[in-house]
Amino acid sequence: MHGKKRCAWRTVAACLAAGVALFGCGGGGGGAGGGTGDGPEAGAGADSGTELPQIVASRSVAGRCAAPRVGTADRPGSLDNEKRWVRAWIDETYLWYDEVPSLRAADYATSVAYFNDLKTPALTASGRPKDRFHFSADTATYEASEAGDAQLGYGIQFAYLSSQPPRDVRVAYVGPDSPADQAGVRRGMRLHTIDGLDVARSNEVDALNAALAPTVVGEQHRLGLGDAQGSVVEYTLSAAQLPSTAVMNVRVLPTSTGPVGYLQFNEHSVAAEAQLMDALTALRASSITDLVLDMRYNGGGLLGVAAGLGSMVAPANSSRGQTFERLIFNRKNPFGPPSAARVTFPDAAVLGPRTGQSLPRLNLPRVLVLAGGATCSASEAVVNGLRGIGVRVDLVGATTCGKPYGFFPEDNCGTTYFAVQFQGVNARGEGDYGDGMAPTCAVPDDFDHALGDPAEARLAAALTLRSTGLCPGAPTLAVASAAPAASSRAKPAAEPQLLHPRPRLLDDRIVRPQDLAPQ
Repeated sequence: MHGKKRCAWRTVAACLAAGVALFGCGGGGGGAGGGTGDGPEAGAGADSGTELPQIVASRSVAGRCAAPRVGTADRPGSLDNEKRWVRAWIDETYLWYDEVPSLRAADYATSVAYFNDLKTPALTASGRPKDRFHFSADTATYEASEAGDAQLGYGIQFAYLSSQPPRDVRVAYVGPDSPADQAGVRRGMRLHTIDGLDVARSNEVDALNAALAPTVVGEQHRLGLGDAQGSVVEYTLSAAQLPSTAVMNVRVLPTSTGPVGYLQFNEHSVAAEAQLMDALTALRASSITDLVLDMRYNGGGLLGVAAGLGSMVAPANSSRGQTFERLIFNRKNPFGPPSAARVTFPDAAVLGPRTGQSLPRLNLPRVLVLAGGATCSASEAVVNGLRGIGVRVDLVGATTCGKPYGFFPEDNCGTTYFAVQFQGVNARGEGDYGDGMAPTCAVPDDFDHALGDPAEARLAAALTLRSTGLCPGAPTLAVASAAPAASSRAKPAAEPQLLHPRPRLLDDRIVRPQDLAPQ
């Protein structure tokens, strides 16, 4: 992962343009480009407050900070320098740089506030903002989240069926051996109260959110949770640092036409690669004939993990050395020629202590994916990448979130900025799903059954689709093609979305330089 050694974007571009492998790229630290910042451009065209400033080269103002960090490449500068860097970096690297409105930097109190508005105002065909993904993070916090896979919390992932009062919030899943698991919290429970506040109707939104996102180990909050019979129990839970549960509920389901593998995949994190390798090795040993991959709550993460999963699922003869995802940049091609920007299906692990180990392969010509509105980014890339090499992927559930875009995160003056810098397309050039990928079978989420239970609605529908070629309750919906009919694009009512956000690293499409194929 990037961390303190991540490549600055200009270093990435230089490596790509030179056509070399990127494993040795160093740099980072003080902002984009590593320029001296001492040339005449650094102070040219300063914002007088009455007119728009001239856009300079980002390298001329990179790392010139109002409050330089000790022990970094930061140098004394000003808030104006920081704003000018943000505007320049957007102009140079943002995918839709020519759609960004003209804004007066002086109207913004901080560079982050300025950055927040430096994005396209365009809408998708459905009327949603085209760019719903623009964000920034404190660099130290972001690097800490990259460095490890432990997450602070109770071990509950929530989903909401209604975000407006009266709210309807459910437990989506519970991490094994977490405080919530040990207390007896289970999937499907409805969240009634938090510290005595009525979740359905309370206006104390900040207090509700603060309790759902604890900040220190040992922080305690009281959660009133009810079961299907309406009995409410108040659980006092203490926040803990919890190991990654990227992969859960790995099992083999016996059917009349052969064993079917199932696994719940929650996040494309560093820890996910090893967990996926272990899970798929076990499923391969059970001689499964099909795989149901449950990514209904997987918001994304590292694209290299997604590519590795693709390799472990797909036939080796169709995936080896092939393009998993090609990156399309803006018209300026700031990161080098498009031919150099692609992620291939790997043969070996690329993360942590297993780097270089051969990946297990299921060699399956098709996979069934359980998906919904929280299936996003790198998870959608798995679907798109497999379809690009001819693997049949049937989606069961609801329309995915719609994020074919990604970032090269960049630090400047203590803030790491994430602006959409590329669109990902598969080997066939397909990647236009800004409004999401439609399900082959539309099935509402089922909170009355555990994930992995063959009776759970989405899993049951996937097993029926596999055996009969038909969607339960919709016998007229043909599924001969991996591309579903347009009429299936509507989401089922009450499609849940994640309520408590995970670290943004886990909900984005992050590309590391070493993920890109050497030229």
